[in-house]
Amino acid sequence: MYCPFCSVRDTKVIDSRLVGNGHQVRRRRECNDCHERYTTFETAELVMPRVVKQDGSREPFNEDKLLNGLNRALEKRPVSTEQVDDVVHAIKSQLRATGEREISSHLVGEFIMDALKKLDKVAYVRFASVYRSFEDIKEFGEEIARLGE
Repeated sequence: MYCPFCSVRDTKVIDSRLVGNGHQVRRRRECNDCHERYTTFETAELVMPRVVKQDGSREPFNEDKLLNGLNRALEKRPVSTEQVDDVVHAIKSQLRATGEREISSHLVGEFIMDALKKLDKVAYVRFASVYRSFEDIKEFGEEIARLGE
């Protein structure tokens, strides 16, 4: 690894520890030449399936879109950032576990709704109202009634 301060390639790892619930490695490094210290983070790069949208178009899985959708649904709800990160990781694991190269956007939406149902009922109803295009208050009531079952 190149030193970000002097660009020398000779650096050493001083300390390593797991972060992000064990999904990432944090390493403290020191340059052998200028002796500056810095931190790096390593994550496994796993291939995610492509998402087939309702109109038939295909696009790469976008974790930022997933996170934005969750954050919108969870806005002003008592849910920690760590819980949101855990949900994102769980959904990505579910998608990879399908073993498919392509998955429908509908399946992604169902995974999100299942996760939100367990995490926060209000966020679940918020997400469902947009995802299922609720058009009147009756549909909200029906969805809330299904939550009670």
